[in-house]
Amino acid sequence: MAALLKTDLGPIPLLGRGKVRDLYAVDGALLLVATDRISAFDHVLATGIPDKGKILTQISLFWFDLLKELVPNHLITADVEEFPAALRPYSSQLQGRSMLVQQAAMFPVECVARGYLAGSGWKEYRSHGTVCGIPLPGGLEDGSRLPEPIFTPATKSQDGAHDENIAFDAVERQIGAAEAAELRRLTLAIYRKAAAHAEACGLILADTKFEFGKTAQGIILADEVLTPDSSRFWDQGAWKPGGAQPSFDKQFVRDYLEEIHWNKQAPAPGLPDAVVERTRAKYLEAFRRLTGRELAA
Repeated sequence: MAALLKTDLGPIPLLGRGKVRDLYAVDGALLLVATDRISAFDHVLATGIPDKGKILTQISLFWFDLLKELVPNHLITADVEEFPAALRPYSSQLQGRSMLVQQAAMFPVECVARGYLAGSGWKEYRSHGTVCGIPLPGGLEDGSRLPEPIFTPATKSQDGAHDENIAFDAVERQIGAAEAAELRRLTLAIYRKAAAHAEACGLILADTKFEFGKTAQGIILADEVLTPDSSRFWDQGAWKPGGAQPSFDKQFVRDYLEEIHWNKQAPAPGLPDAVVERTRAKYLEAFRRLTGRELAA
């Protein structure tokens, strides 16, 4: 089973390649294609995870549909048969892993919601008792549930570097108080609805990040949504505060890279088959548990 690491759509204008997605301009819209690339420690690895792009896309589509009454989104269609005729010759690359979406003026901030203490939030709390400057009760542990979900925005890196947590007033200064307040409201509303769904599936949504844009119609949800690449999902039955929790993401990849003592500098190494297979299985398990579906080819 081969991984798709790079798309080639001939004369279709390529706008850029991210860590996972290739972005094209098509008839006044955008085409997002999720490849099977995988990144760790801010570097794209030499080996991909077969079907990862399909899993991410189909999870996002599931959430876009579930959340559409709460917030509009940028999706036009994910049906390749409905794509512009110029894309038909490339259907084999696009099937199951692409979305035709509206263009939007994107807000220059990552909108992060946290319901549990983990990652950079845990590091800040351990040092200062806060997350993004928000005071939290004493005595919390790595993996603890927070008294209520919090909005902890971050910078949006333009060069592949790591995003940095920022205080809410920095967002207000950057985009204005009214829109900052609306992004916070939407982020926490989406988090609460998604966390409740995840809980019904036996999963904990520890934290997640969203991207929003603005069109003539108002604010819309964009990019990917609530996937294992943008969210920490934990198994509810295995949750035990006091340390890092096993998650439905690329943890096997990170663990392997730590084991081989990679210096986290380019070029990034490849992955052995066993790590690829275990990572793919974890992504698939998250997809099946969240959506109740099998992956479409």
